[in-house]
Amino acid sequence: RAISHYQVLEKLGEGGMGVVYKARDMHLDRFVAIKVLPPEKVADPERKRRFVQEAKAASALNHPNIIVIHDISSEAGRDFIVMEYVAGKSLDALIPRRGMRLGEALKVAVQIADALARAHAAGIIHRDLKPGNVMVDEHGLVKVLDFGLAKLTEVEVSLEAPTADRRPQTEVGAIVGTVGYMSPEQAEGKPVDARSDIFSFGSLLYEMVTGERAFRGDSNMSTLAAIIKQDPPPLP
Repeated sequence: RAISHYQVLEKLGEGGMGVVYKARDMHLDRFVAIKVLPPEKVADPERKRRFVQEAKAASALNHPNIIVIHDISSEAGRDFIVMEYVAGKSLDALIPRRGMRLGEALKVAVQIADALARAHAAGIIHRDLKPGNVMVDEHGLVKVLDFGLAKLTEVEVSLEAPTADRRPQTEVGAIVGTVGYMSPEQAEGKPVDARSDIFSFGSLLYEMVTGERAFRGDSNMSTLAAIIKQDPPPLP
């Protein structure tokens, strides 16, 4: 199976914003990761244009902790993003039940912070920072994925869906981001800036150290209420 000049080798994962495959670039003979976006997610041409613009801007930062985007294209009605392939695991697969050792967590956190600082200096906001959007390779190098992808589509959040699963889906639209990691401003559907990413980074760091979500509820609605009104439980 091939997509354009990329030979698809295996499926790496699937989420609310598309299916990711490992593939071989047959022109340059290198491995890449391809995210195929669902057709319904790119139905609005203006939102797609803004996403492409922001994705290109993020890739142009040329930062070691930001995933490199090689191409954004479409073929036979399928829109896809071609990224560098990272041989490693996502952070949500690396966080133990009782959390990471502090030194290990800080090594990862510093690299995430460096990526965010570079993006924010260029006026780019991630909007959906979570463990599933952070890759760690076999040498401990961190790569932050999916800058700008959260605002690609506009779909109302279902506030009644459960939030207990370990791999939450991105829910985008009037409320943009992933329930459990978004900032209070995101939870209320307000405009966000770089400070929203910093809040999400704090939630991510809390989970890395404790193994538990900073904000939890029995439903998306109760989780959003916790983000707006409550502080996370103190660290043990």
